[in-house]
Amino acid sequence: MTDGPLGNQDLAPVPADRRTWRMGSYAALWVSMSACVPTYMLASSLVGGGMSWWQAVLTIFLGNAIVLVPILLNAHAGTRYGIPFPVLCRASFGTLGANVPALLRAFVACGWFGIQVWIGGEAIHKILGIFFPSLAVSGTGPLGISLPQFACFMAFWGVNMWVVYKGIDSIRLLLHIKAPLLIVLGIVFLVWAYRAAGGFGPMLSQPSAFDPGQPKAGQFMAFFIPGLTGMIGFWATLSLNIPDFSRYAVSQRAQVMGQALGLPLAMAFYSFIGVAVTSATVVIFGHTIWDPLDVLVRFRNPAVLIVAMLALCVATLATNIAANVVSPANDFAHLAPKRISFRMGGLITGIIGIVMMPWKLVADPTGYIFTWLVAYSALLGPVGGIMIADYFVYRRRELDVAALYDPNGRYRYSGGWSIAAIAAFLVAALPNLPGFLAQVGAVDPAHLPAIFLQLYSFAWFAGFAIAFVAYLIFRKIAPNS
Repeated sequence: MTDGPLGNQDLAPVPADRRTWRMGSYAALWVSMSACVPTYMLASSLVGGGMSWWQAVLTIFLGNAIVLVPILLNAHAGTRYGIPFPVLCRASFGTLGANVPALLRAFVACGWFGIQVWIGGEAIHKILGIFFPSLAVSGTGPLGISLPQFACFMAFWGVNMWVVYKGIDSIRLLLHIKAPLLIVLGIVFLVWAYRAAGGFGPMLSQPSAFDPGQPKAGQFMAFFIPGLTGMIGFWATLSLNIPDFSRYAVSQRAQVMGQALGLPLAMAFYSFIGVAVTSATVVIFGHTIWDPLDVLVRFRNPAVLIVAMLALCVATLATNIAANVVSPANDFAHLAPKRISFRMGGLITGIIGIVMMPWKLVADPTGYIFTWLVAYSALLGPVGGIMIADYFVYRRRELDVAALYDPNGRYRYSGGWSIAAIAAFLVAALPNLPGFLAQVGAVDPAHLPAIFLQLYSFAWFAGFAIAFVAYLIFRKIAPNS
């Protein structure tokens, strides 16, 4: 399977002796990926939009409980057959058509990779600015950031690339270090905020803006649905490429139990830390501070600053490599298996992450949730619907692994492309296009039928459901196309 044009050592099925990930490894994977600055700030747009703290945390928990379902379903094939995400896509999209979902996933990951590198680099920049005030300048220069900011960004980028070069085993080691470290540091941060403020501050006691008598009374569902869709979109990427990790599991039980214990609770816990500490900053500093980096730089103890910088860098590094490098590295390798290795795919991811200028992607917190997350969920939802319909309903979990690596095998369909899958994807994704154009201001919402705006709020749900049904219909009509 490594000799043909569709295979290489990184894309081949994982042999039994390399399937060493147990339940603890998968729990550590999700705790590690959840413990990051974007999760800490995730509830900010929800609370800022009018939710109470418990409504925001519950929305995040619910969104992650929902996305856990396709995560576990797509993980099954990875564990059973030892194959990565782009190879699994060949069964439904065709040996060449699989590049469509692979590249969709890859380019989203490149954006996320850049965002996480920017966060890690900015942590280094802000804390170095305490020791060397001349470096503290920001926001100037032709790229919209200062030279010291760009230098810190590139330094952290280099660390990410070094870990990619070391391979998958170094990633697992990094996750096992980060998970317990961040649990302890998160609790320490929470206890500090509580003691310094004499409680958690006014935010945890303020009512929801959607309660009766409040400014947005009766509007809760109109905000909750797109908010929930955004929370699902946060890990919609991993719901597709989870076979890249589950292929290393010792058993189905190990990956199911580890992921079920690790994802929803970790996301809810770390988002609660973000809301609670942010609420306490109102009392401690006199105003609301959402960014944990801005909280940490207010300490003046050098030991605290150094530990904080190292912890944030480790947290961001582990999340970034696991969530945003493993998959696109495999996805880019899938384009030309004989020319692009996992390491080369990781380097391509890193370069695109720079070109996307991630500091601009996170400049607007509202756009971060309601444009970035919801928009790409509208594309990834249909892919998930097609994959699950194909594997669980149409094929009943039976795959011909040898044919997945054969350019002339049963998954070649029409010249390497599955017309049924591509048609189902377009049918599911296009209805969300008008709502997206209205969201980014390309068209006036007043000129669109209300149904398109409402549908966009359900982007992931609608795309998943439509693609699931359409694929099965098209596959029934044309089983070999």
